[in-house]
Amino acid sequence: MDSLCFDRFFDLKSFGYSFLFESGQPFWSVFERLKRYLDTCSYNGIDCEIPPSVTLKNVSKISIGEGTIVEEGAYIQGPSIIGRDCHVRHGSYIRPYLLTGDRCVIGHATETKCSIFLHDAKAAHFNYIGDSILGNDVNMGAGATCSNVRLDQKEISVRLSERKFPTGLKKFGALIGDFSQIGCHVVLNPGVLLKKRAKIYLSSSISHSDIEEEDPSV
Repeated sequence: MDSLCFDRFFDLKSFGYSFLFESGQPFWSVFERLKRYLDTCSYNGIDCEIPPSVTLKNVSKISIGEGTIVEEGAYIQGPSIIGRDCHVRHGSYIRPYLLTGDRCVIGHATETKCSIFLHDAKAAHFNYIGDSILGNDVNMGAGATCSNVRLDQKEISVRLSERKFPTGLKKFGALIGDFSQIGCHVVLNPGVLLKKRAKIYLSSSISHSDIEEEDPSV
């Protein structure tokens, strides 16, 4: 299972919530810990201006850091934590259990749920990010999505080389390693793992992980 540990995909040294990622555990186990943490943690409140047209639901369980811009018409539902100097644009739809680092972008018509954005991750235009992790400096092209449910509703498995690892989950999107670039209108199918600095070109449908089980360099 060492092939599936979080440190092969992104650097957590400066991420304030690295305790959610337990050493030696497959990365998809972080989602349950994310939910438990956001359900029970103390919230620091909202430290930025919120326009009157923004919808806030479960506001006592929403934290937004200093310097973040929240534009008119955004929808934010707690429990969720948004970091400092982020940009939440008009028409964004933030469902429960979003956790971001700093300088992230959640763009127009972008929907998120139960996901983690590390520092400088950007989903700026018409994206769906469900049950997924975006690494540091990941950029999602316009219309790119992280599909998180199989059409047959069965358990999602992760494939590495010729091996298949069951996750025990029926909702699980993608892990996108640090500095990866995802082109416009890309679909990342459930359970896809992308190594650091991956490049996925426009209009692709990705079903297999871009990481070899035996590769020690990622």
